This record gives sequence, C-alpha cells and structure tokens, in this order.
Amino acid sequence: MNRLVANALGAAGAWLLESPAEPAMGPTPAARARPVVAVFGLAPGCGATVVARALAAELGARDPRGAAAVGCDAPGAGLALATAAAGRLARVLADVPGAHTRAVGRLCLVGGADPLALADCCRHHAPLVVDAGSGALGGRAAVVADATVLVASPSSEPALAAVAAACIAGVGPEPVTVVNGAVSARTGLSLPRSRVGAGLALAGREPPGEAGRTLARLADLVEEAS
Repeated sequence: MNRLVANALGAAGAWLLESPAEPAMGPTPAARARPVVAVFGLAPGCGATVVARALAAELGARDPRGAAAVGCDAPGAGLALATAAAGRLARVLADVPGAHTRAVGRLCLVGGADPLALADCCRHHAPLVVDAGSGALGGRAAVVADATVLVASPSSEPALAAVAAACIAGVGPEPVTVVNGAVSARTGLSLPRSRVGAGLALAGREPPGEAGRTLARLADLVEEAS
C-alpha cells in the first residue's frame, strides 16, 4: 500500500470517527495543563515527523476535546479532511502571533509560531508535540517541553544516541529514545516499520497494531513526565 492510499485511509478514519457532540473550544481553568512534548531526530530521514504526529494523535485521542497540536516548520497547504475538534483548535491557535495553522485528521499543524507562545496557549486547549527535526538538539523546543523524545534509526550507533540524549537533557527533560523501524532495541522503545502506520500518522491518525501499542506506551511515559 503506498503512502497516498495510507494517507487517504487516515483522513477517512478521521472523518468517520468524529464525535458530533464535542464541547466548544475554550480554556478550562480547572483542568490539568496539557502536556508539551518535543521530538528530536538523531539524523535526517529517521522518521521523527512520523513519530511526532503519531504521538500527537495518541495524545489527542486521550484528551477530552479530541485533538492535539503539532508545532512544525510549515503546516503545508491544500485540502485535508479533519475532525471538527482539530478544526476548532486550528482557529484558536491561529491567534498565536505568527502562527499558520492547518487541521489534518485529529491534529492541528502549526508553523511560524514561537515555541514558548505556542506552548503557553496549548496548555489551556490541547496537547502539543513540537516536531523539532534533526538540525539541532535542544534549544527552545527542549526548554519549553515537559517531556522530550529522541528518534533514532536501527543503524544509529548507541553511543551517538547516548551523547544526543545527554545534549537534550542538558537544557530540558531527559528524553525517551525511540528506535524507529526496529524489531527490538538495546535501549529505548522499538517502533516497528509500517508503511500503513506511517501514512496514518502523517494523516493525523493513530497507527494500528504493534506500532499503535508502542505509541501508546510512549504517550504513557510523556504523560507521566508532564
């Protein structure tokens, strides 16, 4: 199954599984603040964006309002089916200075916003996962995060991953390491390779099967750290 079909399945799932009776978007002062998570890639092409969106979709599914935000370089363009909750979140987060928003599945992709301003707003409305990429380890994304995730590939040297984790922990929380595309890993969580799961994640939906169970464990860890 190619990525186009997988993305279509994810979008259709988001459309069909939407609840028609969700509460209106607005701050809930009595509720616990939503988590802010930063996801870093150890190297280009390791799948950090897939992990970031899959984690955000899992956190959004757990949130009472059914949506989550992903801070990224650019939210993209074009039509995309999204849940009503994601659409409402996109309208709320569009008020963050510099933000460009796009609803995809149960996610609101946000580009252009300062991580601190975006995190402050999201704590009242929805979980936030910052897709920090692989260009730099740490920075403002790690500083504002309640939890951090480091994504490595099966070919990554464990010693290099350990050094990268120490760099992130120097300015933010100690990261959970995820080895993307591995059957098993010596350290951290192993996320099995799944083209369908990756397509669903990019479309703003939770991956199925073992990949989904691994992402659920990752969500448990970041919620415990928040």
